[in-house]
Amino acid sequence: MDPHSSAQDVHRCDLCETAIVHSYCDICHVNLCKPCVVDHISDGYHKHVIVPFNERRSTLIYPKCEMHPHKSCEFQCKDCNNSFVCSSCMASEQHKGHNFVDVTEVYKTMKDDIKKDTKELENQISPTYEEIALDLENQLANLDGGYEKLTTTISKQGEQWHREIDIVINKIKTDISEIKVKHRDILQKHLNEIKQIQSLIKQTFLALRKIEKSTEVSSAIEYKSKMREFSRPPPKVKVTLPKFIPKPIDRQKLYSLFGPITPLSTATDENVLSLNQPNTPIRELLDEPKLVATIQTGQEKLRKVTCLNEDKMWTSGETNNIKCFNIKGSLLQTIKLKSGNFPNDIAVDSNGYLLYSDLPTRTVYKVKNQRTEELIRLQGWKPSQLCVTSTGDLLVTIYKDDRTQSKVVRYSGSTEKQTIQFDGEGKPLYSENGYIKYITENRNHDICVADNMANAIVVVNQDGKLRWRYTGHPSVTKNKPFNPRGITTDSQSRILTADGINHCIHILDQNGQFLRYIDNCDLEDPTGLCVDNNDNLFVCEYIKGNVKKIKYLKCN
Repeated sequence: MDPHSSAQDVHRCDLCETAIVHSYCDICHVNLCKPCVVDHISDGYHKHVIVPFNERRSTLIYPKCEMHPHKSCEFQCKDCNNSFVCSSCMASEQHKGHNFVDVTEVYKTMKDDIKKDTKELENQISPTYEEIALDLENQLANLDGGYEKLTTTISKQGEQWHREIDIVINKIKTDISEIKVKHRDILQKHLNEIKQIQSLIKQTFLALRKIEKSTEVSSAIEYKSKMREFSRPPPKVKVTLPKFIPKPIDRQKLYSLFGPITPLSTATDENVLSLNQPNTPIRELLDEPKLVATIQTGQEKLRKVTCLNEDKMWTSGETNNIKCFNIKGSLLQTIKLKSGNFPNDIAVDSNGYLLYSDLPTRTVYKVKNQRTEELIRLQGWKPSQLCVTSTGDLLVTIYKDDRTQSKVVRYSGSTEKQTIQFDGEGKPLYSENGYIKYITENRNHDICVADNMANAIVVVNQDGKLRWRYTGHPSVTKNKPFNPRGITTDSQSRILTADGINHCIHILDQNGQFLRYIDNCDLEDPTGLCVDNNDNLFVCEYIKGNVKKIKYLKCN
C-alpha cells in the first residue's frame, strides 16, 4: 500500500518517503524528517524556513522585490497604488516622502475579511444558493404533476361544456317538439273545417240529385243555390317548418368562452442577501408621522447625529467639539478636536468607537478609550462624509484638493478596498465639489449618496454600478429645488433624505420611487439624519441646533 495514500498512515517525509515527518519547510511546503532537513537546506539556509510540523504554514511569505530580487517586500506604498516595496525601495528617491503601510497589518486585516467572507459563504450565501437550487429541483420534480392537474382541469371543463351543450340541445329538441304540436294543431284545425264543408257539399249534391229526378213543383221552386258559398273556398293554409340556422364556429371565440390559458410567466426576483441581519417584519408608513421628542444640543449649526445605541447619540456642528447625549437630552460626554477644526462628519464603527473626519488635516480619526488615533490620512484628497457598513467597512466620500474630482472610497481598517467614481460610460457619478455628500448603505448593500451640489440622490450597487438617481418629486407644496443634505435608511430598505430648503424629509423605496414627505413636525433646516434600531428617525435642525425624534412607521 502507498504510504502517502493511506488514510490510516502517519505523515511521512516527502524526501525519503519512509521516515515519520518531524519538520516542515514553510517556504517549499515540504514534509521533512530530521535527517532530511540537512539535505533540504543544503542549497542555502536563507532560502528556507524550517518549523516544527505542527506549526507548518505559520511563516508569512512576502513577495520578492522586482527592483531588489534578494529582498522581500514587507511594506506597501499608499501613494503608488499600494504597490509592494522593500526597505531599499522605501529609502530610494522614487518613494521619497511617500506613506507606507506594513504588509503584515494589511495581511491581518485581509485575513479577517477572508474569515468573515468564509463564514458568510458557509452560513449564509451557500445555504441561500442551496435553497434556490432545491426550489428549482422541486419545481422540476413537480412539473409533470402540475401539468397533469392543468390537463385534468381542462378535461373537466370540457366535460362540463359537453353537459351544458347536451342540455342546450335537449332544450332545443323540446322546443322543436312543442312547435311540432302547434304545427299539427293548426293543420288539423283547418283540415277539420274543410272536411265539415266537404260534408255539406256532399249533402247538397245528394239533395240536388233528388230534386233533379223529382217531378214535384214545390221542391224545385223552393230550391236556393249554395254555389256562391261553396265557390269561395277558405284560404289555403301553409305552415312552414321551422329551420335551424347553425352559427359558424369561431374557434378564437370558442377559446375565450372555454377559458384562456395564462401565458408562461418567468419571474426573476432579485435575490439580495442581507448578510448578518435577521429577517425583518414589514412595517408600513404612518398616515401622519409623530414628533416624539425635541433634544436641545446647544450645538452651533448642527450638521450630524448618529446613534450610539437606542439610548445614546453623538452630535456635531460647526464647532470643535462632538457631544454625546442620552435620549432625555442630558449631556453625557464631550470630545474636543485637538486640531481646533470642526468635524466634517461623525460615525460609530461596529465596535461602538467614534469616528470623525477632519477636513483641513485630510484625516479620519478614531476615538478609542478616550484616546484619539489616526485611522486614514489622505494625500491630495480630503475626506468628507462617513458611513460604517453592515460588514464593518468604512465608506468615505472624498474630493480632490482642487475640487475637480469627487469619489467614494471603501476602506477595511486603513486599507483601501474599492473606489467608486465613474458610471459605465466613464462619466463622473458625483458632482466635483464633494463638500456636502452625505452617504449611507442600504440593507440591500446599495450605496446611497446625497449629492447636494447636483441636487440629486445617487445610488449604486455594492459593485459601484449606477442603479438610479432621484432629483426630487413634483409637488405644488414644494416649489423650491430639491436640496438633499443628510441621508439614512431603515429596516425596510427605505431611503430618507433631508431637504433643507423645503424643510421636509423625502421617503423613497429602495428603487428610488417617491413614497411621501415628512413635513408636519415643524422641521426647520433639516440636515443630518439617522435611524435607530427601532426605526425612530432623528433629524438635525441646522440653525436651531435641535435634534428631533420622529416616529413615522406603524408598530408591528
